[in-house]
Amino acid sequence: MTPPTIRLTVNGTAHDVGAAPDTPLLYVLRNDLALNGPKYGCGLGECGACTVLIDDRAARSCVIPIDGCIDREITTLEGLGSRDHPDAVQQAFIAEQAAQCGYCLNGMIMTTKALLNINPQPSLDEIRAALRYNLCRCGAHVEILRAVMRAAGHTFRAIGG
Repeated sequence: MTPPTIRLTVNGTAHDVGAAPDTPLLYVLRNDLALNGPKYGCGLGECGACTVLIDDRAARSCVIPIDGCIDREITTLEGLGSRDHPDAVQQAFIAEQAAQCGYCLNGMIMTTKALLNINPQPSLDEIRAALRYNLCRCGAHVEILRAVMRAAGHTFRAIGG
């Protein structure tokens, strides 16, 4: 039996995807659309590596079926900016060298973008709260916090604790 065709709007472009309605969005993004920004981490929606924006809100694409994304705008890391013209959040992460292995980076950037969409000037505590469920195993937390502060237009002070 041929799977149904489902139309998804990803990074401003409509895509017709032949997949079962309960297929996780992450699988379609990576396997069918060749968008490798979102990463497979835990497969349970707990680590944040697969985060995308759905209607400008952070969402864990490994646990969202594609039929829940019909008539919604999906944005991946690739849809934020380009190598020559990175989004302000991407540029802040570059400037602060806020990555070691880079595996969590997609989730950190996409969650930051979602936070800044609703709160352009978050406090350090609000940033920490927004990122609390994005796991970084390398220990780049201070640089990540500095990058988010930079993206929010804050001046720096020592970040710790």
